[in-house]
Amino acid sequence: MFESLTCQRILSFMVFLSFMIHHMLRINISIAIVEMVAKNNTTSATTAPRYDWDEAQKNNILGCFFWGYLLTQIPGGRLSELFGPKRIIGGGLLTASLLTILTPLASYSNYYCLLVIRVVLGVVMGIHWPSTPPIATRWIPPTDTSRFLSHMAAASLGVVITLPMCGYLIDSYGWPSVFYVTGTIVLTWTLCWLYLVYDTPDQHPRITEDEKQKLREMIQRDLDLPSKTRTPWAKILTSGPVWAFIVANACSSFTFFVCFMQLPTYMDQILHFNIKQNGLLSSIPHLARYLSALTSSCIADKLKKTGNLSTTCIRKFLCSTLFGGTSVLFVIQAFWGQSSVVSVVIFTSSMGLHGLATSGVYVNSLDLASSYSGTIFGMSQVLVAMTGYLVTKLVALLTIEDQSFQQWVYMFWILVGVNLFAMVYFIVFGSGEEQNWNSRSSKVEMEQLRNETSKNELTNKALNYEQ
Repeated sequence: MFESLTCQRILSFMVFLSFMIHHMLRINISIAIVEMVAKNNTTSATTAPRYDWDEAQKNNILGCFFWGYLLTQIPGGRLSELFGPKRIIGGGLLTASLLTILTPLASYSNYYCLLVIRVVLGVVMGIHWPSTPPIATRWIPPTDTSRFLSHMAAASLGVVITLPMCGYLIDSYGWPSVFYVTGTIVLTWTLCWLYLVYDTPDQHPRITEDEKQKLREMIQRDLDLPSKTRTPWAKILTSGPVWAFIVANACSSFTFFVCFMQLPTYMDQILHFNIKQNGLLSSIPHLARYLSALTSSCIADKLKKTGNLSTTCIRKFLCSTLFGGTSVLFVIQAFWGQSSVVSVVIFTSSMGLHGLATSGVYVNSLDLASSYSGTIFGMSQVLVAMTGYLVTKLVALLTIEDQSFQQWVYMFWILVGVNLFAMVYFIVFGSGEEQNWNSRSSKVEMEQLRNETSKNELTNKALNYEQ
């Protein structure tokens, strides 16, 4: 049994858990804030403090996370390419766990103190997503990258677990318990990550020679290859396929953030569910997202292995289905979204379609330029962070005077337009082929590294001979 527990599988499992806990730390306040600002209609049996925040202040708390989040996207990806993702991811989530535990204290102290905590939380968590593609370049064969990056969708499982758990914690122990429990869980994971995970197979002290050799044969590149060449910024910034990837990631995230951050509020204010129902029903769409991501990633990898369809065709088909289908769903929501049944079905279906982003969008950074996948992913995440903040400001602007379905209809039509734009843009400019500037850079790096290695080996042999 333990023979099948390879270092690669342990790594995959830890990456899987990392995205669960990443969104655990991001979604916890989305449901806790329902009780933090509750007035006479509180459903909690505890006497935890409540705050007199209006819609603008509440959305500032949700949105200021993205002020910090966008700052570390590109640096996080590039630092992971240069120094390895173990310390980058581990250090970021370790700090995030401590900040989460301190969140109730910050809330008690001052509204602006809470804003600072949320901004810094965004800074340290912003490095996580762009640091993941560099892991795949060193541990995962090219034909399995979609399946590996489907672990990003495990973030949805984190939401599925966190929302009902938080609903129970709030109802039984008050909203501060949400931050104590989730922060402790992430702190435990971080200690395991720092012990179990290494940046490359060659650095791993417990990997077998057999597994290391198999990885070399499957990946067909130097597993400990550092990205020491200069980043071709001009070619990256003027690449049509790179911008298609960036636009697709940002637009798919726009829809995601509406469900991720605003769905508990919509369930509370428009559909009038209690806190336990809110936590459970708000989690169902995220379960659909994960199942869809896992299924579509397996299908995408199988199609790629058969060679019957080009990588470009696979990515464009998945993106067209994602964006086109989501547009249709929110047209329906704009007309009949007052019904609780319709709303649950629409949000669940839209998040199910969003699962296609894993195999249609996220993996595209590896398709285009594996040597700079972290940098490119980080670039896209800057725009993603901006859309996350934009969602909170739009919702605040539309609902500050009147938290009603009629006001939410405007948001639904905005979603329709965003998704239609993304579909057309990716069909025109998107690609799944490796870009020539990545290929040349990789060959230069590998040749230089081999030459240096050969010289070192000759020097060592000469010294041994003299001795």
